[in-house]
Amino acid sequence: MAAKKLTFEESMARLEEIVNALEQNDAPLDQTVAMFEEGLKLVKSCDASLKQFENKVNEIVKENGGEQDHE
Repeated sequence: MAAKKLTFEESMARLEEIVNALEQNDAPLDQTVAMFEEGLKLVKSCDASLKQFENKVNEIVKENGGEQDHE
């Protein structure tokens, strides 16, 4: 069964849990590596979501005649 896709907010909350657990530094090495790997996947997922949100906002602004600031 496939894992449920987390929302952006759920992903950020889980990432915070992982960071807090890793900062405690009391988990076995194999568990620490697994949490680190999960954290990296969550970071990539959150980054992709943020880029999609940014693109959507830019589309909305463009469709409504607004100007966009480009960095």
